Amino acid sequence: MVNTKVTLSGLTLDNPIIPASGTFGYGYEFAELYDINILGSFSFKGTTLEPRFGNPTPRIAETPMGMINAVGLQNPGVDKVISEELPKMREVFHKPVVANISGFCIEEYVECCKKIDKEDCVGIIEINISCPNVHGGGMALGTSPEMAAEITRAVKAVTTKPVYIKLTPNVTNIVPIAKAVEEAGADGISLCNTFLGMRIDLKTRKPVIANKMGGFSGPAIFPSALRLVYLVYEAVDIPIIGIGGVSSAEDVIEMMLAGATAVQVGAANLVDPFACKNIIEELPAVMEKYGITDLNDIIGGAH
Repeated sequence: MVNTKVTLSGLTLDNPIIPASGTFGYGYEFAELYDINILGSFSFKGTTLEPRFGNPTPRIAETPMGMINAVGLQNPGVDKVISEELPKMREVFHKPVVANISGFCIEEYVECCKKIDKEDCVGIIEINISCPNVHGGGMALGTSPEMAAEITRAVKAVTTKPVYIKLTPNVTNIVPIAKAVEEAGADGISLCNTFLGMRIDLKTRKPVIANKMGGFSGPAIFPSALRLVYLVYEAVDIPIIGIGGVSSAEDVIEMMLAGATAVQVGAANLVDPFACKNIIEELPAVMEKYGITDLNDIIGGAH
């Protein structure tokens, strides 16, 4: 028997597999296909204070080994998420979830977090300061160590749940930002959000997506995301959720060896809705193949 359980800030997960925000909705569509309670947890759709329609279409562009999206945080706003989406979610998922929160200024993050912190189904609050698809917020707030720390302190002051800061890879050096949010009180780090990318239509000679650029995700970014997890693990003493191109049980092991305690699976869910289920089912055999009896023994094992 192998042990797949991991712990994030006192929250024990049956396995380290967490569908990433924006790729799993609120879970109930996937629950029609399989019992999503096999997941460690999942991060629900990015939530803002006010409702957002998102960016103009087209919003998606395919690319070899990945995709580019510029959805733009489309969501019904935190009040409707709490009153309409979470009750439906509770019917199909009976474990604590990760609440992904976005904003355009510190006050919006604070107000959203105050509201979501009261929900008993929320185990971790994930602060998205790294979305590349919105203007005037998101990634703009996550590229400065000082601003990242300020948001972290403000959110921690109004919450009781563990707070994980989701960082952007679109910076010259991620380590000072990771250190800044740790010093400001972050309980963990989600690493990383999408890389910036674009496609151009050869017939129209224009960018494929209306936003021109968007978030590049999928298997192609895995080596770059792995590198960032490795660097940040050496710089901080708080847990890391590794994100970026994870699409197999082998990827999970590799990400954990780099320093992740858990992983999020994003674009793979959009290619195959059973991606997380398959990874969870394959994980014990892959652990046995590499002589791993307890996942906790390999966290940071490549250092």
